[in-house]
Amino acid sequence: MCSTRRTTVRRTRSSQVARGKVAAADVLRGLLGENDNSGGGGWRLPRRKPSTPPVIRVVDRLVTDVLDLRAVEVPYVLEFERCQFEAAPDLRQANLAGVSFTDCDLPGLEARNLSSSNDVSLLGCRVSDLVDLTDAEIAGSVLLRDSRFSVPGGLCVHGDRLTVAGALLAFGVHTEGEVRLAGARIGGNVNLGSAVLENPDGYTLNGNGMQVGGNFLATFTSHGVIFLANARISSALSLRGAMLSRGERLDETSDPHADPSVTLILDRADVSGDLELDRGFTSAGTVRAVNTRIGGTLSLADAVLDAVSPPAVGTDPTGSGRALHVDGAEIGGDVVGRGVRIKGQLRMVDTHVRGSITIERATVDNPAADAVLANRSQIGSNFVVRESNISGGLELRGITVGANLDLRGSRLIKPGKYRHQPREKPSLDIGGATIGRDLICARGDKEFVAHGGVRCRRATIGRMANFNGAVLGYKLDSHALNAMGMQVHELMLNVVSPPKGLVTLRQARCTSLDDNENFWNATGFIDLDDFRYDSLAYPIDVRDDAQVQQRLRWLRQAMRRSYHPRPYDHFAEMLTAAGNEEHASTVLIEKQRLRYRAVAEGMRFFGPLVLVWSFLQRSMVGYGYRPARALGWLIAAWVVGSIWFHFKGPLIEINDDDHLPWNAWLYTIDLVVPIVDFGNKNRWQTPGASQWIASGLIVTGWILATTVAAGLTRMLKR
Repeated sequence: MCSTRRTTVRRTRSSQVARGKVAAADVLRGLLGENDNSGGGGWRLPRRKPSTPPVIRVVDRLVTDVLDLRAVEVPYVLEFERCQFEAAPDLRQANLAGVSFTDCDLPGLEARNLSSSNDVSLLGCRVSDLVDLTDAEIAGSVLLRDSRFSVPGGLCVHGDRLTVAGALLAFGVHTEGEVRLAGARIGGNVNLGSAVLENPDGYTLNGNGMQVGGNFLATFTSHGVIFLANARISSALSLRGAMLSRGERLDETSDPHADPSVTLILDRADVSGDLELDRGFTSAGTVRAVNTRIGGTLSLADAVLDAVSPPAVGTDPTGSGRALHVDGAEIGGDVVGRGVRIKGQLRMVDTHVRGSITIERATVDNPAADAVLANRSQIGSNFVVRESNISGGLELRGITVGANLDLRGSRLIKPGKYRHQPREKPSLDIGGATIGRDLICARGDKEFVAHGGVRCRRATIGRMANFNGAVLGYKLDSHALNAMGMQVHELMLNVVSPPKGLVTLRQARCTSLDDNENFWNATGFIDLDDFRYDSLAYPIDVRDDAQVQQRLRWLRQAMRRSYHPRPYDHFAEMLTAAGNEEHASTVLIEKQRLRYRAVAEGMRFFGPLVLVWSFLQRSMVGYGYRPARALGWLIAAWVVGSIWFHFKGPLIEINDDDHLPWNAWLYTIDLVVPIVDFGNKNRWQTPGASQWIASGLIVTGWILATTVAAGLTRMLKR
């Protein structure tokens, strides 16, 4: 046994103290019986007899002086109940069987490098100075239930590199000051249920690099910063129902990635189980988990997250600040945010979620800024933001979604602005995204609304892009839909009202197009250059001329009656591929009509002549796409010419030696049909007006017969 210095025993009673006084040394001496004084004036702890309980209890005592057990080995469990200490007990380097303080008043506790074979307990105690457990080794658990530690603005519990084989149980604990557990190793659970931690302008709990072998349960109230960076938690980290806030003094920094109003820091933490910030969890400040690894689910259901930063000046995309910052995080399960309410930005750039993100019936309020920023994130399954109210923009550029990106029934208003440009951002930006199945911006319980429009430039969508029941845009000078270069199998554009603003489908590709008149009545220009679709969701019947005319009217309306040939070419190609060549010719005729009109508008003096020539071609041969019409005109020319020459004939033979019978019908057909000679054309004189009529019939015949021949050639090729 190690010896301690002699301490005078005080046995007097004070009338001012209701309970007995005892000197610190007498705590051990008086209760252990006779001492072995053979040590020359010193004293030693006796060997415990087999019949003696291994517990030393001190009840209702005022302990004077210092309970000095520094470097002492005590084979007894020390229990202090309802005791008051004048000085902080000194347990540094002590080796105890265990120690317990219940309902005691302590001016602190010095226990650096303490070794305990059993629990170390402070139950219902009131501690007015530092409890130092640095480098202590506890073979049992640390129990702090219902205790109060009060060192305002300073350290109240210091447990750096504390090693606990069991649990750290602190339900109902109340701290004023910092609880520091940096590098601590807890073998079991950490439980801070119903705790109250206060340190408004500093850390309430500093667990930098701590390791927890079980669950970390923290249903507490914290007024300050929870710092758990680099922590390793082998099971779940649950702050379910916790309430986090901090002082009004915010960290001043020029780092654009910093969060001055942060309340919870989990940077680079490793949580093997779920991270539960749900069911009443409230944070009046940023929750930050940058580069954190979560093995299970990140739950935000029914949480309230408020960035509380003042609104940014100018066009800062963070707006009111970041409410949740999880850049670079790896989440092995899902992100669940049903009913979550967020004021500020939800930022998750370069985040990897192996499951789904589900944000349903939620509210995200970050007006004139990015409400959700998730560029380059990877989602293994679905990304759902359904039936939610979003004030601000959703920027999801370069995102990869394994299944569906579903915004059914959500309302996206008050979009942000570009930092270096005066124009507004879109409400939804998925430029360059890769979506395995469907993009759903459609009606749910209510209409899908995107005031800033939808931008899906160069997006690749595996199956369907659904805008049925959508309301796109709210300004005439902005983009309602920008789908330039988008690739998708099914494109559904049955919007509930005409898009307000410009629409771009340039270079977009889809297999099937399903649309309605509202879409084509967009208030702005619709750019259809090189927009290709292989078929319509509802094919046009070969007898349905009205639908073709309706679609041509939609095209003219979409392009503001300007001439752009490619949309007509692609429409005709689609009809031809479907075997509807007659309607394809109708489309190409309309294209030529608009072409000649555009040429005429560009020619000041010859414009009327161009329009006349266009009319003649259209009416006579359908710009070459109606060869049957040319044949009819050819027959009409033959009949008219034959009647003329019948009344003017018989003509005079050129050669008196010829005795050819006169036949006005054969003579006229010889004029009208080129190349072929029936033996009549060059044998009769055509004086006067008949000469002009004959020349006109020859020219007409060449033009019409060539058109007929071209049409027959195309027919034979088919």
